[in-house]
Amino acid sequence: MKLVYRILLHLAWVLSLLLAGWAALFYVAMIDEVNDEVDDSLEARAEVIVKRVLAGRQLPDSESDGNSGYFLHRLPADSASPRSRETYTDEEIFIPERDDREPARVLRKTFRDAGGQWYELTVMTPSIEKEDLREAIFYAIVGLYLFLLLLVLLVTVWVLHRTMRPLYALLRWLDAYTVGGQNPPLAVETSVTEFRRLNEAAERYAARAESSFERQKQFIGNASHEMQTPLAVCRNRLEMLVDDPRGLTEEQLGEIAKVQRTLDRLVRLNRSLLLLSKIDNGQFPETEEVDLNVLIRRTAEDLSEIYVYRDIRLELTEEASLTARMNPSLAGSLVGNLVKNAFVHGAEGGTVHVRIASQRFEIDNDAVGGALDADRVFDRFYQGTKKEGSTGLGLAIADAVCRLYGLRIAYAFRNGRHSFTVDFPS
Repeated sequence: MKLVYRILLHLAWVLSLLLAGWAALFYVAMIDEVNDEVDDSLEARAEVIVKRVLAGRQLPDSESDGNSGYFLHRLPADSASPRSRETYTDEEIFIPERDDREPARVLRKTFRDAGGQWYELTVMTPSIEKEDLREAIFYAIVGLYLFLLLLVLLVTVWVLHRTMRPLYALLRWLDAYTVGGQNPPLAVETSVTEFRRLNEAAERYAARAESSFERQKQFIGNASHEMQTPLAVCRNRLEMLVDDPRGLTEEQLGEIAKVQRTLDRLVRLNRSLLLLSKIDNGQFPETEEVDLNVLIRRTAEDLSEIYVYRDIRLELTEEASLTARMNPSLAGSLVGNLVKNAFVHGAEGGTVHVRIASQRFEIDNDAVGGALDADRVFDRFYQGTKKEGSTGLGLAIADAVCRLYGLRIAYAFRNGRHSFTVDFPS
């Protein structure tokens, strides 16, 4: 989840709680204020009636009209309270004329006159319907909440996007950054201390990565070139021994031949690792339009002659012309490694099918064993079946070339055959 959305989510539920609490407090405060005003009116009216009763004067008309008016009752001496008291209640008063109940605020007050007679005075006045008020407040609060929430979230999104623009710019720069590539400078102007420090840290680590990359590239290149010289010397000396067999037995010549085969494999392994390193380091910038039909046709013919002893038949189907803009050497490595893999790992006396379509080419061969591990088939040194002379790097090189040019290479096992497909972008 993006940081902006997480902030908005937290704001939404926090604002919900705050507004709900504010609505409850607002309702309680408003009802308390309304009750205070009504109670003051009831108390003033009751005080007038009590004073007239105590003074023996004529009482005002009750003006009882359903839920408005007053009632005065004498109380037995044994049931009256020993001191004056009053209570305020909300009640539903039945109105015969309307055949319905209406809300009223009621004051009940007991008092005693000079002769010791106790009275109960009930004063009523119409009141608001609190349930209706509560419902009205609820809908008003919901509408207000939605409006405020939407307004706050919109303002928050706008503020956050403006504030976080330096961070988004840094993320875009990091996404596009390629070690060893032509990277633009990080030009993000910001006055926020944290963002400025983050930019400086990103530039420092990018500089360290570039430095490590250069050292690694130099080490691999130097190591590879340094290894080629002693390997060539060893091969030449062994060839000299074989050419001058005086004093060498047949068994010794056989051992020398084994050493030569090992050295040949070591030379091929060294070249393959160097090629992989150069591909990963982007050291093949030159590109041109490569005719894959011609390249595949020539490579297939050459390898058919080399592996004629395996009695493998090649079938080439050209359905369309296939061209791609890439480095010619890497295009040759891609095609050569896939076709050679089919000859080396195919069953003797089998068939290798090569099909060229408008945006892809496919190579499949008879499987000696079962299916390969599709998750590891392009890993370095992975071999389903160990073959003499194979370095285990051919498919890894093909995969590296595809990744460099945005091609898609895939493996499948169908009807007892290994199939490799390379898709080119349209």
